[in-house]
Order: sequence, then structure tokens, then C-alpha cells
Amino acid sequence: MATTPKRRRGRRATTVVAIAVVLAALAVAGIRLWPGSPMATRAAARWETPPGLTGATGDPDASPTTPPAKPSPKPTLKPLPVAATDVKIDHTGWYSWALLDTRTGKMSGPADRTDLSTTASLIKSWIGADFLRRSAEQGTEPSASRMAQVSTMIRDSDNNAAQSLYEANGGSPSIKRLISMCKLKDSKVAADGGWSRTLLSPADVTRLGACIANGTAAGPKWTKYLLDEMRAVRGTGNFGIRKAFPAADQKKIAIKNGWVDRQREQEYHVSCMAIGDGWVVGVMTKYDISKGYTYGANICEQVGEQLRAAAG
Repeated sequence: MATTPKRRRGRRATTVVAIAVVLAALAVAGIRLWPGSPMATRAAARWETPPGLTGATGDPDASPTTPPAKPSPKPTLKPLPVAATDVKIDHTGWYSWALLDTRTGKMSGPADRTDLSTTASLIKSWIGADFLRRSAEQGTEPSASRMAQVSTMIRDSDNNAAQSLYEANGGSPSIKRLISMCKLKDSKVAADGGWSRTLLSPADVTRLGACIANGTAAGPKWTKYLLDEMRAVRGTGNFGIRKAFPAADQKKIAIKNGWVDRQREQEYHVSCMAIGDGWVVGVMTKYDISKGYTYGANICEQVGEQLRAAAG
């Protein structure tokens, strides 16, 4: 059938409209891709941002990259007035020592610092701490007579006061509490249950001192009191490590020493503990009984002198 002129004109018009629509769509698409066009798509801008990065110039809303903060330098600890060194003392018998930095927990000393010896009166520092802490835990205030016993036991090394307080603490279970609470590693309860024959090592002497200094032993209520009493040690028991320091510094150092002639072993045992600001030193000695307690006291002092000299 022949196509009429009217139909041909209608088809041409339809084709022209279709072509116009296609061209208009292409024009709009081109405008959207022009840089800076208000019709530009967000997706097109983000194509320029490399994966994992922010703040690329293609994303106007992205935050600028912030450089990572530099780690703060660790604070430098103030040098202690004592430092580990190769201590050398002309002596007979046995002695050993340990130095504990209570700020860092670093322990120094010779290999035999874990060897045991009897504490004698040095253990009175724990007896007093245990009594005072348990009183506070039980909500009781020690009587004036009990406080007098604690003071004279520490300052003057009164044995009768020590025995009375030791019994009030329950005897040998008190030493078991010491080993547990203060995390001692070498020490043992005396075979006969007596306080004087408690076995500590020089390393554990420093752990006991740290336990007193940090408040664990005597508890928050009584720690300052106990340390002040230990700074006030006088008379025969005022010897050893802190004597290596100037007089003004000695007043700031808490001590408890022990000395006893062991007739069974025919030995003299001297033990020394000194607690300073950030440090504890422990020294233990055993030697022939005929030399007396001053021989061991001098060893303790010489250890203190050499550790102090090593600090410069």
C-alpha cells in the first residue's frame, strides 16, 4: 500500500523529536561532568579521592588530615642516693645485701641475696605493723599501754614488748601473714615458732621494707606512725646502713636492725634494714660469735657507704 504524504510527514516529525531528546540528554550529562559545574555529582568528586584517604582536594567537605600526635616522653626518675655496685668488704663469715628501687621494682645485689639468716630484732618492724593494721581492721583503738609497747619495741628494741605483741598477733601465723601480704619469696617461719628465729633473705628484707613503705604492712591509718617510730630508733640499735649518710639525711631514713648471739650455732647474726625515699637496702651477716655485734654493724655500714658512693 502506498504511503501518503501526510504519514511520511508524521514519521519525520517523530524522528526529529527523538533525536532532539537524545541530544538534550547528552548535553545535560556533559554539563554535569564539567569541573565546578553546580550540577556536578558528588560521586564524580569522590572518584578523585584515593581509597583510605581523607581531605583530598576533590572532596570539599572532607576534614584536613591531622598528623599523628607525638608520644609524650617518659618522665625521668630522680637519681637515688644509692646505686648497685660490686661491694667488697674484708671480712670473715658470710654477708649479703640487696637494694630495691621501690619506684620501679628493680632488685639489685649479689647472687646469694636469696640466702637465709635469722632476723633477730629486725622482725619487730613487722610485729608492730601487723598489730597496728589488725587493730584498725577490727575497728579497735590500741590502748595507751599497747602503743607504748609498739614504740619501745621499735625505738629501743624491747624484747618483752615484742613478745607480748607477737602473742597478741597470734604467734607464727603473724609471720605467715608477712610472707603472704608482702609477697616474700625466700622466707620461712622459725621451726620453734619464735619471732627472733624468723628466716629472711636480704632480698626479702627489702620486700618487707617496701611493704611497710607502701602502706600494706601497717595499713593506711598507721603507716606514717610506724615509719616515724623507725626513724626515731635510738641507742644500741641505731647503727648500720643509715650511718653511711650525713646526719641531716639520717633523720629521714627509717631503720630496724637485729643482732643476736646464737649459742647453738656459735655465730653472731646481725641484720639491717633501711628505708629511704624510693629505696630499701637490706643486709644480713653471720660470723664467729666471738666478734660481737659491732662487727656485723660495721659490715652493714660499709655496704651503705659503697652503695652511696656508687650513686655519685
